[in-house]
Amino acid sequence: MGSAPEHVHTEGDLGHQHATEVTQSNERRIRLVFLLTAGYALVQAIGGWIAGSLALIADAGHMISDSAALLLALVAYRVARWPIDAQRTYGFHRVRVLAALANGATLLLLVAWIAWEAVQRINQPAEILAGPMLIVATIGLLVNLIGAYALWSGDSGDSNLRGALLHVVGDLLGSIGAITAAVGIMLTGWAILDPLLSVLVAGLVIRSAWGLVSDSIRVLLQATPKGIDATEIEASLRDLPGIAEVGHFHAWTLTDESIIATVHVSADQGADPLSLPPLVASWLQETRGIDHVTVQVDPRGSLLTRHT
Repeated sequence: MGSAPEHVHTEGDLGHQHATEVTQSNERRIRLVFLLTAGYALVQAIGGWIAGSLALIADAGHMISDSAALLLALVAYRVARWPIDAQRTYGFHRVRVLAALANGATLLLLVAWIAWEAVQRINQPAEILAGPMLIVATIGLLVNLIGAYALWSGDSGDSNLRGALLHVVGDLLGSIGAITAAVGIMLTGWAILDPLLSVLVAGLVIRSAWGLVSDSIRVLLQATPKGIDATEIEASLRDLPGIAEVGHFHAWTLTDESIIATVHVSADQGADPLSLPPLVASWLQETRGIDHVTVQVDPRGSLLTRHT
């Protein structure tokens, strides 16, 4: 073996998309549900303000968070079609991550306001117009039923569509909760049901909002994706035939469904260095689902982690 490192790379085509192929039908379904959800969120916010219902306003925040998730799904469809160029060799996939971070941060502020207002109303209950509250919540139930049916009847193999359906189901439960609270207030006069429900809905919002923020930060910091243990992977690669040493394994997320990795290896005595990149890339794809791999073959003895 020569003294100079052999830089051997195995990667997918730069324009290759790793997500499930999206049909125009699925995109139209998500666009329809986005328009329904965003439109109703506005109606619900106005109705909640008129009825004095914090629960409706909180659920409007929940609908806004799900509208944002649907919008991000639409962005993902469109971004996947944008061509790469010499300055953006990975394309524009991180646009979705930036949008998710902004959306999550905004929703956390909304949750803080809802929690503060709920505490005030629990201490000093306000008058709730249960009739208008019931009407707005019932409209929401119908909107969410339509949205759930539109998504459920689409391609179940599309991860964007499945994610959108889960968000709409969450909105459906929120509408049922608002209807229950409105009926409870009408029957009992207990206005405290409204702020109590708003706290429960805020819990749903903060869960999704924090998930958006934390996942976005992980991606932007190029943290190792969840479920990927660099030390364990290096140890496993070291056991593959023909590999003497493994080191400098790095992995990061490009998009929700695309992980990129780089790793350095060296060949055992008598092994063909050119056989190692496809071997390593194939193993990482089959065992860890990493389908965009760059492998560098270095001279034996140049890596700190050695085969034992």
